Amino acid sequence: MTEVDSRAIAITGMGAISAFGEGAEALWSGLREGQSGIRPLRHERAADLRVRIAAQVPESFDPAAHFGERALPMLDRASQFALFAANEAIVQSGLDFAAGGLGGRTGVVVGTGVGGETTQDEQSRRLYAENATRLHPLTIVRLMINAPASQISMAHGLRGPSFAVASACASTNHAIAQAALMIRAGLIDVAVAGGTEACLSYGALRAWEAMRVLADDTCRPFSANRRGLVLGEGAGVFVLESMAHARARGAHILGVLAGVGMSADAGDIVAPDPAGSGSAMTQALADAGLSPEDIDYINAHGTGTPANDPTETRAIHAVFGAHAPKLAVSSTKSMHGHALGASGALELVAVLGALRDGVVPPTANLDVADPACDLDYVPNQPRALKVRAALSNSFAFGGLNAVLAVRAA
Repeated sequence: MTEVDSRAIAITGMGAISAFGEGAEALWSGLREGQSGIRPLRHERAADLRVRIAAQVPESFDPAAHFGERALPMLDRASQFALFAANEAIVQSGLDFAAGGLGGRTGVVVGTGVGGETTQDEQSRRLYAENATRLHPLTIVRLMINAPASQISMAHGLRGPSFAVASACASTNHAIAQAALMIRAGLIDVAVAGGTEACLSYGALRAWEAMRVLADDTCRPFSANRRGLVLGEGAGVFVLESMAHARARGAHILGVLAGVGMSADAGDIVAPDPAGSGSAMTQALADAGLSPEDIDYINAHGTGTPANDPTETRAIHAVFGAHAPKLAVSSTKSMHGHALGASGALELVAVLGALRDGVVPPTANLDVADPACDLDYVPNQPRALKVRAALSNSFAFGGLNAVLAVRAA
């Protein structure tokens, strides 16, 4: 085995739930066709809100159909999403964690920006608006930010290192990076890793309104008439294995996590810095042993805000130089919304789909050219393209950056 192979991580399972419905294939099918999961906001207090649109998991998702009566009271919506996606990923991987003590050599790392926000919101309403003197006895175990990771580990008997990662919109990519580094270090052989978010509570929506970064029509990344981000929700979870472990059992490998890059801007709490995001991309390439010319596609952070899109464009130019105009760059947030800590998970599904099918998902709603955003953003229509390797960018408030380098198996 080469040194590159010894550091590379096999992705052998993926699962998701998103605005496109249940399952990773439902998400990828919608993205590769350029469909939109952004719809009018469903919320009991929608009339009180200025925000009118979101990318929400469909009402057809019935938690009771997936989780038992004893488990369901302990599961916040964020944990429901994570456990659903993990179950799908584990089934696809074909792993039996009870065999040969594998459960003890398997870790769980789940990223989330806010954790059990719906529980927090519901119980705060009871306490402050309804003057309740007692809260639900399972409030803490539902809202704690490590609950999704803990629920996955308990459901599948995974006794390796299990924990949460919270770095706002970079949470998933940081979680996957931590899982990969533990596998490389020999601490574990397998990891179940990804991200989840259920952030569309009344309090959170009001808070996002106050920031004045939400679009009122749709999400238009890199377009001159972009008006902000559109919030989303969902989860994506992946089974990661050392390459030796995956090959020894003859696993079907969906893609190879070849490298990771992480950095901090150490600047403004909300304004992005191209030097910081560029550093994470450069690190990911170096860690993967890839040159800029090896990359065919970048799934951009691409939020649709005035500040993010030109900053990310400048960072890509700085890292890729003369190769930058040859890249296919798209923001799938234009379709699945900005799911905060889960965004990187939904976007990794898109990257793996592009590698498998040779189709790059588009940047939807890109209809007015912006001179400050001058790359090939695959506007509005999917594109047939053989993708050898790709980057998936996640850049967060706080100036926290995490980039994954993924290549074909």
